[in-house]
Amino acid sequence: MTTTSGSALDELDPVLTAPKRLAIMAVLASSASTDFPFLRDHLGVSDSDLSKQASALEAAGYLRISKSGRGRGASTSYQATKAGKAAYRRHREALRRLLADD
Repeated sequence: MTTTSGSALDELDPVLTAPKRLAIMAVLASSASTDFPFLRDHLGVSDSDLSKQASALEAAGYLRISKSGRGRGASTSYQATKAGKAAYRRHREALRRLLADD
């Protein structure tokens, strides 16, 4: 067995190795923006879990969170940044290389 530098494993993004964060980016990579209820229901996660995972993506610069209104009429929407979409594409390609049948 030989090892090479720059393997696909080295190219995985640590922020996106968390399954819920990867799933959030998968949804956002193909949409202009998504609102909180849709994302929560689509992923089957709790409000607090979605907030926690989205905050981690925002801290990494991968996600933009927009809030409007207050109280019961408040809404939160999410949009992937250019950096986030690029990181998602690189991570997905690294996964493909790791899983390729050679």
